[in-house]
Amino acid sequence: MSLSHLHVAVLLGGLSSERDVSLVSGKSCADALERLGAKVTRVDAGRDLAHILTALMPDLVFNALHGAWGEDGCVQGILETLQLPYTHSGVLPSALAMDKSKAKAVLKAAGVTVPGGGLYSRHEVARDHVIAPPYVVKPNAEGSSVGVYIIREGANRPPAEVGSDSWTFGEEVMVEPYVAGQELAVAVLGEAGGPRALTVTDIVSNTGWYDYEAKYGENGSRHVLPADIPSTVFETAKRQAELAHSALGCQSLTRSDFRYDKIKDVLVLLEVNTQPGMTPTSLAPEQAAYAGMGFDDLVKWIVEDAYARSGTGRKTTS
Repeated sequence: MSLSHLHVAVLLGGLSSERDVSLVSGKSCADALERLGAKVTRVDAGRDLAHILTALMPDLVFNALHGAWGEDGCVQGILETLQLPYTHSGVLPSALAMDKSKAKAVLKAAGVTVPGGGLYSRHEVARDHVIAPPYVVKPNAEGSSVGVYIIREGANRPPAEVGSDSWTFGEEVMVEPYVAGQELAVAVLGEAGGPRALTVTDIVSNTGWYDYEAKYGENGSRHVLPADIPSTVFETAKRQAELAHSALGCQSLTRSDFRYDKIKDVLVLLEVNTQPGMTPTSLAPEQAAYAGMGFDDLVKWIVEDAYARSGTGRKTTS
């Protein structure tokens, strides 16, 4: 399908703590769409989004938002109401994947290996250890390692920051046992014949752990592609990522993040990202390139996939 007849609105920026990353992802995707011949309107998505899109009435919306509001089903609901075809997953899978607790329950029921732990009041977590260290404390509905604390073995105190007045990530937090080992990622394409995992990346952080700076900072991490892990673990990670994609009802492109403890031979899925980063250092485009799909090709595939799924949306003539 040629994109020369399409007017694509690219949503970027937004209201979440991941705004800066989204601006980079959105710019990269908008630039690619223009190279592919589409008419592109960049939209810094705010509370007036429905009004702006009603005035624009694009043929398709490319959602390059990350984090709360843009990735959790809220914006998807606006787009459904306006009957505008849009990229990535729909309302329910977006909301489900963003809620770590609910996603974990669904994934576990589907046979995906996930960490233990659960939801706790942030004030309870700040007062005392709710589980024995080492453990991880994270917001239940954020991404990009925002607001994450690792409590090491032997730590005398819990993360007091979680209980502070400056905490803005909700009243409940996820507390999980810390899984030592390698940080792995698997990108999945939701193809017509079923989800297809591309490959496995081993992420070696240069900042101690794979935090925000490691993900997006220059030289923050090194990506080993394909991951140098046992072939059985490699294939298991791919199959588990595909299973997670299907279990949550995801569409288009997703990325599943894992931890692999080679000492204990334990592989656990940490979360599924329904709108993976599309920055110059992002994992999904890198895996697509490894599989023979350049950045522009990946953007075109995402648009074509969205357009093919838009049976109830507004159509244009090609």
